[in-house]
Amino acid sequence: MKPGIHPAYQPVVFRDKAAGYAFLTRSTATAGKTVVWEDGRSYPVIDVEISSASHPFYTGTARVLDTAGRVERFERRYGRRPGAR
Repeated sequence: MKPGIHPAYQPVVFRDKAAGYAFLTRSTATAGKTVVWEDGRSYPVIDVEISSASHPFYTGTARVLDTAGRVERFERRYGRRPGAR
């Protein structure tokens, strides 16, 4: 890597306020606010709207589409294809 052209890569806390979840990682993102982490040190904090703790896909609360019902409704409207099933 060329020196002097890359942004600073530092520890940053990402906080999901909706889920009450925070995690410490390294990033080039910057923030104006800081928070004291579990280790007693102060780190920049970035508030996010969605994280793996609150996203429906990762929490298992995602809705499952009724594909069988959609197929049956389509067949009622437009009929079955000849030779299908």
